[in-house]
Amino acid sequence: MRLFGIHTDGKFSEYVQTPFQLNHEEAVLEDWLESNPDGIVEEGKLLIVGRQVVTNFGGFVDLLGIDRYGAVVVIELKRNRTPRDTLAQALEYASFAGRLDTEQLEGILRLYQKNDSVSLAEYHRVYFELGPDEATAFNKDQRMVIVGQTITHEIRQTASFLRSKGIRVTCVEFSFFQANGGTRLLSQEIVVGQEADKPSTVTSGSLPTVTESGFMASLDDNGRAVFSRILSLAKENSMPVHWGTKGFSLNVDLDGTHVAIIYGYPVAAVFKQSVYTTMAGQGSMTSKTAVPEEVIKNLRAKAQATGLFSPAGRELKCLINRTFTESEVSGLLSWIEAVAEAIRQYGLKE
Repeated sequence: MRLFGIHTDGKFSEYVQTPFQLNHEEAVLEDWLESNPDGIVEEGKLLIVGRQVVTNFGGFVDLLGIDRYGAVVVIELKRNRTPRDTLAQALEYASFAGRLDTEQLEGILRLYQKNDSVSLAEYHRVYFELGPDEATAFNKDQRMVIVGQTITHEIRQTASFLRSKGIRVTCVEFSFFQANGGTRLLSQEIVVGQEADKPSTVTSGSLPTVTESGFMASLDDNGRAVFSRILSLAKENSMPVHWGTKGFSLNVDLDGTHVAIIYGYPVAAVFKQSVYTTMAGQGSMTSKTAVPEEVIKNLRAKAQATGLFSPAGRELKCLINRTFTESEVSGLLSWIEAVAEAIRQYGLKE
């Protein structure tokens, strides 16, 4: 394939196809696909939940994803040609992925997002914009995606054979181009796949951590007005703030053990610009503290009474998509302080 750029004077300049591996590590390809996963499977959209996930055989899954229907997707990247053993390696990784249960997949996502309270089911539902009546059964099926600059004939033929036997394999070929001015382009094409057709310990790499300044810059005016007050409250009361890949958690310090009260997300996050409670699930107030169930129920009712929160699975969310009044911001801060006080009063579970 030849690729040309069109200048303002109407002249054309050709982008030269260049071997990707000459100037790029394989991690660059991972970064690209991690940020742009849509289009590497037939349906178009894919949720990345882990990177460099360690298997029970000591291998590393380059990228681990989940499709709209809950199938787990193993993505194997090769920056050059695909050797003969690529599919065998992908099959080994798929056999590992097939043994993961929902709790382990959620654990991988939490490591990847650096967020101990994120719910896989809720994150998946929001990411794919599923309706409230659309239920998802995770990991009932597994898929493999082979990505390389050149998908060899042997790999294409074997992948097509596996697909004919009901094993879902997709092969994606990418091309790298560079112009004289330094502009670089990457293109991708599905070359196999457009035709009809539980381990003990899991670890994963993670995305870079956001900073406070980066987080504030990612908000709109409505969000900055609310989150600046929340972060000021945290500093005034010595409440630890843990920065994740998109947002942060606000915590209470109980003799070195931090208990999250809320998570804050920016405009571009899957959860959009919002505040999420952390009253249920792993690492939550319910699982880590001795706060009575009745007190937690009352705190939930108080949150909903502010008129700012709505149900979001087992949690509540406060969507910041408009200007909050001073009374509304004060009500939100008062609720955060009430939760913090309850955690301090009752302490950790014995």
